[in-house]
Amino acid sequence: MIDLASWPEELRRRSRVLVNGAPREGLVVYWMRVAVRGHENPALDAAIAAANDLGTSVLVYHAVSERYPYASDRHHTFILEGARDVARELAARGVAYALHVERPGARGPMLRRLAERAALVVTEDAPFPPLSTWTRRLAEHLDHQRVPFVALDASCVVPMPLVKQRFDRAYAFRTATRSLAARSLSHAWQELEPLHPARACELPFDPVDAQALDDRAIARLVARCEIDHAVGPVRTLRGGSAAGYARWRAFGDDGLDRYAERRNDAAIDGTSRLSPWLHYGHVSPLRIAREAAARPKSASTDKFLDELLVWREAAWHYVAHTPEIESLAALPEWARATLAAHAGDRRDALPMERLERARTGDRLWDLAQRSLVAQGELHNNVRMTWGKAIPSWTRTPEDARRALVALNHRYALDGRDPSSYGGLYWCLGLFDHPFTPAQPVLGTVRPRPTSVHAQRLDLDAYEARVSRPARSVGRVAVIGAGVTGLACARTLADHGVDVVVFDKGRVPGGRLASHRAPDLEADVGASYFTARDARFRRFVESWRDEGVVDVWQGRIGAVFGDGAAPVETPVLDRFVGTPGMSALARHLARDVDVRTSHRVDAIERREGRYVLSGTVGPAGVTLGPAGTRSGEPLEGFGAFDALLVCLPASQAHPLVRGVSPGLAEAASTATSEPCVALAFVPADDALATLPFDGLFLGRDHDEARTLAWLARESSKPGRRLANCWVLHAAPAWSAAHLRDPDDTLATDLLQALARRLGIGRIEARRSVLRRWACARVGAAGGSEPLFDDETRLGVGGDWSLGGRVEGAFLCGVALAGRVLGLPG
Repeated sequence: MIDLASWPEELRRRSRVLVNGAPREGLVVYWMRVAVRGHENPALDAAIAAANDLGTSVLVYHAVSERYPYASDRHHTFILEGARDVARELAARGVAYALHVERPGARGPMLRRLAERAALVVTEDAPFPPLSTWTRRLAEHLDHQRVPFVALDASCVVPMPLVKQRFDRAYAFRTATRSLAARSLSHAWQELEPLHPARACELPFDPVDAQALDDRAIARLVARCEIDHAVGPVRTLRGGSAAGYARWRAFGDDGLDRYAERRNDAAIDGTSRLSPWLHYGHVSPLRIAREAAARPKSASTDKFLDELLVWREAAWHYVAHTPEIESLAALPEWARATLAAHAGDRRDALPMERLERARTGDRLWDLAQRSLVAQGELHNNVRMTWGKAIPSWTRTPEDARRALVALNHRYALDGRDPSSYGGLYWCLGLFDHPFTPAQPVLGTVRPRPTSVHAQRLDLDAYEARVSRPARSVGRVAVIGAGVTGLACARTLADHGVDVVVFDKGRVPGGRLASHRAPDLEADVGASYFTARDARFRRFVESWRDEGVVDVWQGRIGAVFGDGAAPVETPVLDRFVGTPGMSALARHLARDVDVRTSHRVDAIERREGRYVLSGTVGPAGVTLGPAGTRSGEPLEGFGAFDALLVCLPASQAHPLVRGVSPGLAEAASTATSEPCVALAFVPADDALATLPFDGLFLGRDHDEARTLAWLARESSKPGRRLANCWVLHAAPAWSAAHLRDPDDTLATDLLQALARRLGIGRIEARRSVLRRWACARVGAAGGSEPLFDDETRLGVGGDWSLGGRVEGAFLCGVALAGRVLGLPG
């Protein structure tokens, strides 16, 4: 059995034995998660104590998963910056460290494989999802393997194992834990020295050399991970112990003494802003609290310690006793009851994307959200008001809770922390008491109107503060206003980047093209799209709430051989724009500086910046900057610091060849296939009895076929006209006939359709033809967009990520992520 008797008392007070048993031969494996530091770390010292007792050494396993909730470039970058510091600290202490970063080619149950061979496994107590679930699963596995497993509280001054009950009021927690906190602060932390030097061991993965990770290497590594690239790093908030303690020293020198009177003013820098480093354990709460307590007693130090030792730790202890933290069941009974009683109150529900992008129309709230999105943090006093507004903009109390969590955890660097749950759920009644009389929506949960808060806050000063970019990447040009270019540009714009999109077409959208006329309306580009990837699906769900897209419930079939049959597909919704696919393009282009009819013919690199050459067409006159006229060159737009070419590979190749032969060569490996699309209204009811709304007209590999797809456009949601159809020619046939006259193409395609369906004759009363030289991906150009961080040049499109609208969107977001991740 595990014998903790030889461990220092401070470690024993913080320990929970998850799996008991006799230690075996092998290393002591420390699974590092929320105490990413090599100092004042109870879990690390426990691992050293165990290794010293067993005559072995410690291996610290630190994993950066792609699967934690809201995994993004922002969180990954901060974590890896912390990994760089802890690797150096551990090397100085003689402790082995292995960093595993999940990415293509580096996935699998690495922790289990290491733990199965361990003498004993140690980790930090992390009582929140998903770490609590992962801990339980590993414990169940190690129980079968008979490997001891111990968890230690490395996050709180008051050890969580010593507090046996849940407190839902801060004053009660303060009273119950005052003596425990005083004891923990009464002496300096005593670190243990390993008696046995780190030794080499066979790892089931190739570890990342964390000490060699500079900013550029981190950005490249993060770009390879399948995470949310729409949330960029915050270069003004660097991860790691060095940056965390530098922030603490700066606050101590010029801030702590005035904390009491300045902490509630969000327009100034009046708080410590330490929460990101505390969340990831880059700084020790023990050290911060001890150093604060050692200062001369004052209202400011008392208040700071109250926030750190009471409000922060009350949340940690509350979460430790609340397994249902991801539901309304985590709230006090009175709060649940009053929210339920007012669940039917009138609300003005807003789509999630409008909330995320700070487009509510409430100035204070939008500024707060902008701070979260662009700067990764939200002033606590504003967070309380920000959170109280959300129930009125969501359909149900549970929707409000989910929105609170998603908005905070996705963007805030201190998100997913027990302290976050404490602050967010305070907005719904946690750590508070009822307020009467009851108000609409919130009931007796304390109200906090944004209009009232705005009266005591200098909104102009606050706007100036939150509008400062978290990093400066200069001006960015995007060539191509298809899905890739629009997704890229609006992601950059949401982060405060100065970005301009140029497109040779009259309207943005590329293949999100629709024809709308009094007698014919049809999607003449992409007929529909799907959402397989969760990163894309969350946007689609919001677009659906906005009324921009909807599910096409049409019956889909296929003609193989001599007959038609329904298509058996996985449960996968087909989405279409409403009232046409171009509606999605217009939505993506909103709030983005898009210059249509601006043709870019050449790119030149001058003194490290990009100058575009081309002309402005007649339709672009009103969209150009002051002084730009039809036919004038694009040099009037000036130089750009980064350039992203979001075009089909065949069009991108000649454009970038002169400035980056390497990227041009890489892009040349991708191929695309053409398509002739015919939108038509039949002259009679020849297709009226067709039992399908969409038909695949042959197999993809059949090079002899003429037709590929038929869609009854009038079956799509939001369409006004009946009996409108679109017919797509097959790729090989399209390539052979792309330059044929319109009348010939229309006649040939309708005759081929009649033959395929066994109908005597199909004629069109009205038709429109559209030729697409690059309609869909033939051979993909890799698994990620191309980007050169030395020259700040990127190239990508749907061909970078396997095709489809989804791939185009994710590629654009990934390109934006590469720009946001540039070393600052």
